[in-house]
Amino acid sequence: MNPTGHTIRSLIDQYAESFPEKIFVFYPETGISHTWSEFRTRVQAVAQHLAKMELPPKVPVAGLLGNGQAALELFLGGMYGGFKVLLANPLAGAEILAYVLEHSETTTLFVDSQHQELARQALAQLADKPLLIPLHPDHIAVWENSGMDEKYVSPAVPKPEDAALLIYTSGTTGRPKGVIHTHESLLYGGWNTEVAHELIPEDRGLCVLPLCHINAQVVSVMGTLVSCSGIVIPDRFQVSKFWSWIVDEKCSWFSVVPTILSYLMNAEIDENLKSKLAQVRFGRSASAALPPALHESFEERFGLSIVETMGITETAAPMLSNPLNPELHKLGSPGIAFGNEVRVADAEGNIVASGEESEIQVRGRNVMQGYFKNSEATRDAFSPDGWYRTGDLGKMDADGYVFITGRLKELIIKGGENIAPREIDDVLYRHPNVLEAAAFPLPDKHYGQTVAAAIAVRPGEDVPESALRQLCLEAMGAYRAPSRYFFLKELPKGPSGKIQRLKLTERFSNTEADISEV
Repeated sequence: MNPTGHTIRSLIDQYAESFPEKIFVFYPETGISHTWSEFRTRVQAVAQHLAKMELPPKVPVAGLLGNGQAALELFLGGMYGGFKVLLANPLAGAEILAYVLEHSETTTLFVDSQHQELARQALAQLADKPLLIPLHPDHIAVWENSGMDEKYVSPAVPKPEDAALLIYTSGTTGRPKGVIHTHESLLYGGWNTEVAHELIPEDRGLCVLPLCHINAQVVSVMGTLVSCSGIVIPDRFQVSKFWSWIVDEKCSWFSVVPTILSYLMNAEIDENLKSKLAQVRFGRSASAALPPALHESFEERFGLSIVETMGITETAAPMLSNPLNPELHKLGSPGIAFGNEVRVADAEGNIVASGEESEIQVRGRNVMQGYFKNSEATRDAFSPDGWYRTGDLGKMDADGYVFITGRLKELIIKGGENIAPREIDDVLYRHPNVLEAAAFPLPDKHYGQTVAAAIAVRPGEDVPESALRQLCLEAMGAYRAPSRYFFLKELPKGPSGKIQRLKLTERFSNTEADISEV
């Protein structure tokens, strides 16, 4: 449904009254499920509990939580009560967590048992320490024990334009920026998901990505909310359980990142698995470029259609998607615009010709309100005519499909020639034993920069450097091919799962010889 005029609260209320017995969420570890009516009662309890805490005005309701019941209820319950919610990312580490808590002006932090030590390490770095509220290890949250008044009274009735989410970007350089999303922008991100993937009330999605990340928050949760469908939320991704969750819980779609697809490709499977996946309409890949070789091999092995997409924190996740029809997919492209507008243009807003490279820019009701306490960054993030500048480089073909070539800050410039790292990645992934690959720049006294590549090999397999050199030489010639190769057990990633090329540049800029850490 089109979310115009709605808030998270109004949609939950509408479904609780119209479809009270329809299952909204299922948690496989505990076997607990809640209907729309039951879930509304629970988020009302959260909102009431938060109201009784008398938090200072405009401070976020903050949580440091793994996936599961407590995280989902705090996330939607806080918004239901008109609060601004912040789910901090545990993978960011204690130093970044301390910065996020201080910058966001957090005064109270809900923490589950597995993250209490991390919280204490972060708080040790702060002069003004937020109050820690431990959540029980069995996922029974404090609001469940606080009781629910017979007549629910909301502390505030949110409006579509009200701030609902504060989420910090996982940038490759500098401090993370706090992105503010409203009820409207979050719901339009969910609507973009519904439109692109033709979600219907009978669908059921599997959410294995972290609820502290915009992908899970918007694609999985808001997509489900807007389409009045269902969601299955395990505590975390597990290779050994992924397909049983899909089959046993009758999931019709799932949202993952390319690394998860790689892990699933590397795992042993039931030889009859393909025949058990008839109800799965599609799988969705985002957060990083999906190598065409992995895309094709995954679809062939599992008999499923994988839809490559693209979204970022500032656009409430989805802004590009391949159509649901596999015949309309273009390998190597995250697709066309659904629900918002996308263009390829320069910093002044001048649109380039089809097939020419420039910056990917987006406009729509899913775009963020702005950066928290950073008006200068907010101003710089938009073109003069109001389009959000993603910082991604790409090209658009005559059919409107976008092809990402790299990041503005990650572009390799060798002897004055621009080389897109993504093009090299795609060649490296053609080797069947490459699990992860990333091209990145290194300083060079002759060319300014030269091309390097980092590779993680599939467990138990071997990839000779000579084979990769030959592969790249044949595909792109000696000038554009990597001159140095580094073999690692795992490539560095940000909290969202994206490989951090600039970290690789920092790490290997002063090395004199090729390094192998396999």
